[in-house]
Amino acid sequence: MAPDDNRLGSFLRGRREKIDAASAGVVATTRRRITGLRREELALLAGLSPSYYTRIEQGRDRHPSREILEALARALRLDDTERTYLWSLAMPALAPADPHAIPAPTVRPGVLHLLERWADLPAFVVGPNRDVLAGTALAARVNPAWSPGCNLIEFTFLDPRAREVYPDWDDISLQAVAGLRATAATHHAELTAFVASMRERSDTFRALWDSHDVYDRVVGEKRLRVDGIGVLRLSFETFALAGPEDHVLYVYYPQPGSTDDEALRGLV
Repeated sequence: MAPDDNRLGSFLRGRREKIDAASAGVVATTRRRITGLRREELALLAGLSPSYYTRIEQGRDRHPSREILEALARALRLDDTERTYLWSLAMPALAPADPHAIPAPTVRPGVLHLLERWADLPAFVVGPNRDVLAGTALAARVNPAWSPGCNLIEFTFLDPRAREVYPDWDDISLQAVAGLRATAATHHAELTAFVASMRERSDTFRALWDSHDVYDRVVGEKRLRVDGIGVLRLSFETFALAGPEDHVLYVYYPQPGSTDDEALRGLV
């Protein structure tokens, strides 16, 4: 088996070889000729049978459960980044059977603090599948889809308010699917279940997805119809937030001195 065919096993082996046996509580009864932990020692620390752990590391068992992955993460003393990477390697096996296996994403406190300071701008953070994870109060006021707990794709295709909010709904829907497909290039396993669900629930989404258009607008302009205001024309910028979560920050803003700028100020 080529190394790329067993990335999970290679990662586990690499991490156990870096663990100091003595600091992990392993008592050496003979002179050690290896660095790190032996397979059977890691298995013992994780509460697994040595034979079962060996199957995982050798790639002969590609379906470890959530509990087993958590036990291995604790035994290997993985930090948050390493733990997230471990989940990403195991995800192809876990996603179909347990879509809730990955811990719920959280936004860093510093980012939340910035959003609190940007009270005069519609700004929000999304995950790879376009779940809105956090945002300013103004964002939710301008567009209900920009509220934490909403999903941009589901709103666009499944919520009857979308065609009212987006005067250019045809363009918005095309861009949404093309951008999601671009994200799927690097988050295929993570998005497989979500895309399958959307294909079942929306004929339009299915047709656009099957067209295989791929692009992602990182800057641009969007028209939105806001209750009590009318149609606002807002520009936007996107910022990829560093970290294993692959969160993206969207910030919308009007052109200075425009009627859109004045209308947006009236919503604050």
